[in-house]
Parts: sequence; C-alpha cells; structure tokens
Amino acid sequence: MISLTLSAILPHLRPPPCKLGEQVCQEADTGQLAILYASLLLGALGSGGIRPCVVAFGADQFDESDPKQTTKTWRYFNWYYFVMGVSILVAVTVLVYIQDNIGWGWGLGIPTIAMFFSIIAFIGGYPLYRNLDPAGSPFTRLLQVSVAAFRKRKLAMVSDPELLYQNDELDAPISIGGKLLHTIHMKFLDKAAIVVEEDNFKQGQAPNLWRLNTVHRVEELKSIIRMGPIWAAGILLITAYAQQNTFSLQQAKSMDRHLTKSFQIPAGSMSVFTMTSMLTTIAFYDRILVPVASKFTGLERGISFLHRMGIGFVISIFATLVAGFVEIKRKHVASAHGLINSQQPIPIPVFWLVPQYCLHGIAEAFMSIGHLEFFYDQAPESMRSSAMALFWTAISVGNYASTLLVTLVHKFSAGSDGSNWLPDDNLNKGKLEYFYWLITLLQVANLIYYLFCAKMYTFKPIQVHNKEISDSKESGVELANKV
Repeated sequence: MISLTLSAILPHLRPPPCKLGEQVCQEADTGQLAILYASLLLGALGSGGIRPCVVAFGADQFDESDPKQTTKTWRYFNWYYFVMGVSILVAVTVLVYIQDNIGWGWGLGIPTIAMFFSIIAFIGGYPLYRNLDPAGSPFTRLLQVSVAAFRKRKLAMVSDPELLYQNDELDAPISIGGKLLHTIHMKFLDKAAIVVEEDNFKQGQAPNLWRLNTVHRVEELKSIIRMGPIWAAGILLITAYAQQNTFSLQQAKSMDRHLTKSFQIPAGSMSVFTMTSMLTTIAFYDRILVPVASKFTGLERGISFLHRMGIGFVISIFATLVAGFVEIKRKHVASAHGLINSQQPIPIPVFWLVPQYCLHGIAEAFMSIGHLEFFYDQAPESMRSSAMALFWTAISVGNYASTLLVTLVHKFSAGSDGSNWLPDDNLNKGKLEYFYWLITLLQVANLIYYLFCAKMYTFKPIQVHNKEISDSKESGVELANKV
C-alpha cells in the first residue's frame, strides 16, 4: 500500500496527467509499470496471508467446549462478513469519491494509514488472544497418509476397525477440540493405519509416519476429500456474481444514471446496492430469521450451513434470470428511441438494474457465509486456515471461470459478419440476455449437483471432551453439526 500510494503521489513514478483536449495521453514507462505491478503483487501476497488466517484465527477465539461461553462461531461468521461488507461499502463510496474529487494520493493514502493502525491494534491485542500452538505442516501429514496407504495398497483390510492404529498422545497437539473417529468411506486410505511387521513398530515409540499413521490422521485426509465436491459447487456462484463488475457495469454506463440534473451515479458505484442488500440480509438473518427458524428446526443456528448455501444458490439463479429480462427491456427502449447503433445513453433509469444487484447481495449473504461456516466446521481443527484458503480459492477459480466462459461464448456465438453475443464496441447489438440465461442454466445444473453432494455428504464424527465433565474423564461422540 505504501509503494502504491507513492506511485500516485511522486510525479516520476507515474505518467503525467492528460492535458485537456488531448486525444492521446502519454503512457507509463517500463519502470513505472514495474512499480505498479510489484505493488499489486505485494498486495495479493499480503491478502493471501491475511484472509484465510484472520477468519480461522477469529473463530478460534471461541471455545465452544466451554459451557460458560455463550457466543457461537456461526454468529462470528455473520458479523465478520458484515464488517467486511461495510469496509467494501466505504471503499466504493467514500474512497471512490475522494479519488475522483480530491486525488489518488489521498484515495490510496487513507487505506494505507488505516492498515498501519490495524497492525498496531493487532499487535497490541496479542496478550488477549487465544493462541493454538502450531503442530507441523498439515500438508505433510496428508502426504504421509497417502504414501503409507499406497505402500500398503495390496494388504487386505482388517476385519475390525478397532485393530487400526491409534495413538492419542501422538495426536494430542492436532486434536485439542476432539479426536476424529473412523468412518467406513474410502477404506483404501485405512490401510495407512494397519500395523504390519515391516513397520518396525515398538510400543511407546512414535512410528515412522511415512509407513504407519493413526486413524485420526487418516480421517483428516478423508475430511478434506469429502469437502471437495461442496467446494466445487461454490465456484459457479462466483462466476455469476462476477458479471456485476463486467457486463452489468457496461449496462449501467449505457443507461440514465442521473439523480439530479447535475449529479449522476458513477457506474462503478452500483455495487452499493449489492453491499447494502447483503448487509441488510445478514442483520435480518442473525436477528430475526435465526430465532424464528430455531423454533422449528431445533438448531441453535436456525438452519444448517448446507441449507443456507442451498438458499443462496436458488437466489443467485433468480439474479441472473432477472438480469436477462432487464437486458431485454433496456434494448427495447434503445430500439424505440433509435439508439441500437448509437453509443448515446439510453433514456431508461439505471435503477432497473437494482433488482439483479440486490439479489446477488442476498445470495452472497446466504451462500458465502454458509460456505465459510462449512469449511471451518468440517475441516480438521489443525487445517482450518487451509480450509479458509479453499474458500478464497473458490472465489479466484470462479472469476477465472467467468473469463473462460466469456471467451467460449465469443468463440461459439461468432457470426460470419463478425458479430457475437458479447460485442466489445456496442452492447446494444449483442445478445447479453442469452449470456445471462446461459449462466442461469449452468446454475440450475450446479444446484442439482449441489443437492446431490449435500445429500451424500458425511459429517465428520468427532469424540469431544467437554470441559464441564473434564474431572470425571468422560467424553462423548458427536456428529459435527449433523442435521
């Protein structure tokens, strides 16, 4: 952020501003571009470190095994996403206004200063945090289980799962919240926990983990594999959501955005409606829907995270469906005023786009937070930061999938005269509604796929140790968030 701010302030780090009336502006040289790209790369690396860990670390502050604690992690996820939404709303309103009317130096400098103070606050609060000691690389453990299972692939399975290797002392650092219990799925991985003579195993000594693993470690790998299909289902929702920053933005630019004769809404600020609807939905969900739903479902969180994600998928389908009909209306008005071949603004209020923006915001409030809850709850406790990284990876893949989809539509919808559904020069000549409805059909197929995955999903069984009965040395088995 410092280097990005300096590139906006120091004249020799950026090209000179365009002079009034000039058609061609001076481009940035290689050095100036290098500083810009290096700043963006550093920002990406920093976000890659912060985003997965801050969610998991914040949720780790709540010890739900302690009966004296009343705050639940599912509520934390709601308000984490709410605060993040508020920050985005400030960015697309206040900061955009500062950048446009005061300058990029202040527009970038203010978040840089805010980031500096956030680091001080983070370090200052360190003594208050509930810290969990690191217990080695989770990826190494996953690889060890895979190697051990491959080495013993020709062995016959034991008749009783109780014969599989277990070592509570070895697993203690990675099972503070509870030990994962054996499941009947993916039995080929269980072979990593079969004790054979070649393992040179001696009682009381740690085994060679590249040859022999505990049931808990095998179940860690199973948990990650089981989460894969649900992770993949979230990709297409992001692909649909990404259109707000591309084609919905182009639609907004072509429409009447005036609030008064002298003021018009910047096309890029239309995402305010997405953020506002998302924030409103989160507050409504947490304060009204959860208490009401819990009376019918018996679940403290109202509905399960799998149901919450499913609702988000359905609303996202309606968002792209509505977007297609709005595009038909926009082009109808353009045709009625003879503006199909013109770049002039069409006399139709930009507020026709509000429903699709709001529906995307509501869908995100249900699906994305449900996705976060799912990853945190179902991931092995020592892999929660890695699971949060999967959430952000789904967002990344969804955006890349959007680019791929646009490329394929350009290719397969191209006509002999050079036209296609998504023309670069004039959206009025295209078939954007077909593109929206293509995404709608893909989302319907994705919903069916998700429902199948959710129906077949096996929740991780975990043996928990409740602090309230710790003196009696009793423990219980629960199916994590089973519904």
